[in-house]
Amino acid sequence: MKKVTIHTLRKMKQAGERITVLTAYDATFAALFDAASIDALLVGDSVGMTVQGHDSTLPVTMDQMVYHCGCVSRAAQRAHVIGDLPFGSYQASADEAVKNAMRLVAEGGVGSVKLEGGADYADVIRRIVRAGVPVMGHLGLTPQSVHRLGGYVVQGRGEEKAARLLADARALEEAGCYALVLEAVPSAVAAEIARALTIPVIGIGAGVDCDGQVLVCYDMLGMNAEFQPRFVKRFAELAAVIRAAAEGYRSEVRQGAFPGPQHSFSSSPEPRAAPRAGPIALAANGADPAAPAADGEGGDGGQANIISLPLPGVSLPAAGSQVQGTPGRAGPESESAQAAHSDDRPVKLYSVPTGMLE
Repeated sequence: MKKVTIHTLRKMKQAGERITVLTAYDATFAALFDAASIDALLVGDSVGMTVQGHDSTLPVTMDQMVYHCGCVSRAAQRAHVIGDLPFGSYQASADEAVKNAMRLVAEGGVGSVKLEGGADYADVIRRIVRAGVPVMGHLGLTPQSVHRLGGYVVQGRGEEKAARLLADARALEEAGCYALVLEAVPSAVAAEIARALTIPVIGIGAGVDCDGQVLVCYDMLGMNAEFQPRFVKRFAELAAVIRAAAEGYRSEVRQGAFPGPQHSFSSSPEPRAAPRAGPIALAANGADPAAPAADGEGGDGGQANIISLPLPGVSLPAAGSQVQGTPGRAGPESESAQAAHSDDRPVKLYSVPTGMLE
């Protein structure tokens, strides 16, 4: 498995292959999106609205961004991880910007940082890049400037505003940005900017002619039934699924149906059940799943037996080992993209001691 880098993304643009980006704020979502071969994960300051419950991104702090970047970076084996520089972390001075960008890399484990703003921030971007940290720019609707913009409204309408956006985009590329996010920009304007730049242009509400797309994962998954802006397509309706699951749990607890005998522990050790068919099977210390344990308390040497949970379509090997998986894909791909999500990449198995389950 090859890690996606800023050079991979540039080669994907050159080859005409669309780039996929999703936001992620924790290890669980990051691992799922990484297994789906999403090219880049953006740890956005949108965490302030999606996770923390604020009505804007402005209250998010550097310490919080470092924390969430670390969660995502530890789980992303393949995807490139981008960390947002939050409000107040780069506007005061270039020195402060460099220090905070380096924190996201050193403490948060990201591969690059993102900041909002146009030509006014070109010098800040140069300083960060000179310090060895790749920078993704962000133009159009910039949520950290929501008060100055007068709300969450489309940007770049009219010839003058469109020309200013294009000038800002060129200034960011010249300053050293490796990629650019365009948010809430008319499709024709975004297409013109994508053609004018040699760096990848990632759109969110900017039409299909950008070099890639990014969505907030909670929006894409339909986690908020009341929120669906025009530029969002829901690829799932998880709000209804999660609510139904929670209601089922509440109902069974109230009725005394959960936990049942199969979810409860007895006073004395019970015989070990044979491995079940399906995606879960028992493997004792890397041995044949059907082999009995050395004793009734978890195998010889005091080591725990392991239940391995492979990804769908992957056969179960010995516990704790790695397997070869081939994610399903369609359509032509560039050499760089094929290398980035190579078919022989190892798939991590997440394991738990069976002693906790018996």
